[in-house]
Amino acid sequence: MLRLLISFLMLFSVTLFTHGASIKAVQVYTDDILLDLIKENKHLSQVVIDECQLVQDIEARATISEKPAFQFLWGDMLAYGVCIKKDIPLGLHYMREAADQGLPEALEQLGRYYHVGKFMQVDMRQAIIFLKEAASLQNLNAQIRLAEIYNAGNGSPLDFPELYAQLHHSVTDDKKIHRKISILLSDLAEKMPTRVVNMAKQGKY
Repeated sequence: MLRLLISFLMLFSVTLFTHGASIKAVQVYTDDILLDLIKENKHLSQVVIDECQLVQDIEARATISEKPAFQFLWGDMLAYGVCIKKDIPLGLHYMREAADQGLPEALEQLGRYYHVGKFMQVDMRQAIIFLKEAASLQNLNAQIRLAEIYNAGNGSPLDFPELYAQLHHSVTDDKKIHRKISILLSDLAEKMPTRVVNMAKQGKY
């Protein structure tokens, strides 16, 4: 009888250990980790990889702590229905909250949405406003999109030198993006006097 009891206890212990090992608690992201995920556009996929365990933590940091990176993540989750019920207007609200706090990725995303008409009607004026702010914060995607908008005949020529300077001094190790920037700079230079281009290269605009 004692032997059977010992065997049962050992089996019970192994079962508990195995079951416990299969449950992996996911820690909420730090601001730096989340910002890195956002910059690589991996923030939504990471939430799914983590099996939607952090929804309440993310919501609290977005709505109560008002952390811009979490506001952006929460807004994206709402807009695309990731791990929660889709609510596009509320999602855009939190994206704007993040943008109002100066998060470059939120500014770029809203500018892109206004440019292409994602979730909202195309509004070139609003697109330029958001993209200009993101570009000034060294967001390369915003700088590239803004150059495309300017080269397409939109925007004020008075703003061209500043963007030219930003792109001229941008850094990337992606050869494809590097070539794209070179073409955009060449096209943008054609819209400005040579003297202004040279000054922009020196950061004098």
